[in-house]
Amino acid sequence: MIDKLEINHLRTLSALYQFGNISAAAEHLSVSQQAISLQLKNIRAILGDQLFVRTGHGMIPTSYAKEIESHIQQILIQINSIPLANMFSPQEVERTLVICATDYTQEVIVTDLIRELRQYAPKVKVIITNIEHANLTKKIHQGSIDIVFTTSAYVPEGLISTPLFIEKYLCVTANKTIECDSELPLEDLTEHDFVIVSPGIGSFIGSADTWFEQQGFPRQVTISAPSFYIAKEILKHSDMVGFIPSRLLPYEGLFELPLEKYPPGYQVVAAYHPSTKHDPLISWLLDIIHKRFATQR
Repeated sequence: MIDKLEINHLRTLSALYQFGNISAAAEHLSVSQQAISLQLKNIRAILGDQLFVRTGHGMIPTSYAKEIESHIQQILIQINSIPLANMFSPQEVERTLVICATDYTQEVIVTDLIRELRQYAPKVKVIITNIEHANLTKKIHQGSIDIVFTTSAYVPEGLISTPLFIEKYLCVTANKTIECDSELPLEDLTEHDFVIVSPGIGSFIGSADTWFEQQGFPRQVTISAPSFYIAKEILKHSDMVGFIPSRLLPYEGLFELPLEKYPPGYQVVAAYHPSTKHDPLISWLLDIIHKRFATQR
């Protein structure tokens, strides 16, 4: 029955591998959640496997789904590489690209993107700026910023937002006195002082504080850092604990503390002005990013 697989089936599987969530996969493919569920039901019937199992942490691939993932992604890469008539040629583009990004997305997305640009679009000059939330909307509408890499919670109103991937937090420390072989309860974790990241405006209130209060264990924040790099360095030379995005780890001098529960992760997105929607360079960049993170778990 393998011959009954369609390209849309493969794209559905790819989105589920990438996001592990039906609603995020549906948004990524611009279809309804019902359509994704129906597609998954049909694919299960064709391949004779559950493929994805619903858990408290999202949709988890079965062992068979993991086995075929590389095949699915390779087929889609080949399909997407089929040249079209009058195809966009990045090597011929000569312009300045302004990228606005958080310190996290600069490290995880932008550095690799620069390598791609240097190789395939060598005439494109790039300006990278930190995110200044107070002036972000104004600068984008003025056309002085081409694309923003941030989290879904910080996308200014009126911009187009394209989901890229889901990031999760891991708890780390350099304090070996709290190193443990089993999962650490939140009650024990919150006995220690925390370092948080609060870019733009200094604050002792972090994104996970409400979650900790809901669990019944409010935390004590002692240090508020402007970036994850500074947070990691502070943690490295202290006895405190903190949450760092998984793609910024491992980090020399820090080790992970396995927990019984974790605060929710966040969605990383690319945001841009509606007038940029059909910009071929931006579309080309987003395609590169999607292909890269589609192959990462």
